[in-house]
Amino acid sequence: MSTALISGAGIAGTTLAYWLAGHGFRVTVVERGGRLRSSGNPVDVRGPAVPVAERMGVMPRLRRATTGTTGVSFVDAAGRRTGRMDMRAVQRPDEVEVPRGDLASILYEASRDRAEFLFDDSITALGQDEHGVEVSFERAAPRRFDLVIGADGLHSVTRRLTFGQETETPQSGLVRHMGLYVATMPLGDGAAGAGRDILMHNTPGKAVAVNPRPAGAFFLYRSPEEPGFDHRDTEQHKRMLIDAFADVSWRAPELLDHVRAADDLYFDSVSQVRLPRWWKGRVALLGDAASCVSLFGDGSTLAIAGAFTLAEALAAHSGDPAAAFRRYEAAHRRLVDPKQRNVAQASALLVPATRGGILARNLATRLWPAVAATTRLKHALAR
Repeated sequence: MSTALISGAGIAGTTLAYWLAGHGFRVTVVERGGRLRSSGNPVDVRGPAVPVAERMGVMPRLRRATTGTTGVSFVDAAGRRTGRMDMRAVQRPDEVEVPRGDLASILYEASRDRAEFLFDDSITALGQDEHGVEVSFERAAPRRFDLVIGADGLHSVTRRLTFGQETETPQSGLVRHMGLYVATMPLGDGAAGAGRDILMHNTPGKAVAVNPRPAGAFFLYRSPEEPGFDHRDTEQHKRMLIDAFADVSWRAPELLDHVRAADDLYFDSVSQVRLPRWWKGRVALLGDAASCVSLFGDGSTLAIAGAFTLAEALAAHSGDPAAAFRRYEAAHRRLVDPKQRNVAQASALLVPATRGGILARNLATRLWPAVAATTRLKHALAR
């Protein structure tokens, strides 16, 4: 029986564990965190991820966990609506938006009895030969695996150990800061207010929003790369966020008070990973470790679809990981590449750089009913 180590128990890692185990692999998943991350903005399961989730038997649970969000309302400093996008109109009936924590938990519960999970641990060294990979861990004893898959996100340890430290620098061009920083934070019951729309307020180069379910805040702002930025330094993140939004009104002052007291704040650079190849020998990358980024929730969809594609390729080319990895990458890049090219458009919509850009975006939302009608027609024809 072939053995596989997956680094990362997120969306991609747990989905891959499920499918690899189903194909007869003995799977181990190592996760740096002591538990699954429960916070984060809502995410979508749509397009190619839906049939994968259906075959896993988790879609009924995902539908029960749906956020029920109806759209995005753009508001001015006084809270008056200046534009709106109806998100239900562009979503297919079989697609869902769910809290990220719920999606992670549901996928973990589907895979936990199929794989061994090592929480609060991480890979420290990889040494591979033509027959396997020797793996050293921070806590567990060293072990040998036939394959290692890095599903450990933007700051992938697997990618650094496999492709070298130089790939992690902006100068390399392989990890690119996209001129934005993003933060999410849960809010207490009642803090989000009534209604089912996301409320978003913009000033030039900045966006602050409140999600109704799960109640949470979202911050996005334009900035060159911060020297000495550390993605694990929460106090640094709080200072950066407070400085960036100190001059923003609407609900920003209140939300910054939540930031000061937060013990569950997600903050990171919006970055892209663009590698010429996603694998080397018996080690491959999956999800954000291979190919960040999307600003519209597509990351989870791509993670689920990519995990399924990789598992199918490994099953079809048993004993020939190079052939399997080539097949996986060729197929999955066709989904990933268009999403990576759309980051500029996404950022222009969410966080216009100028007052004129904000006005133009708000005016453009008046065309949204026509866009939505066209999308509904396309979905009907596809069915």
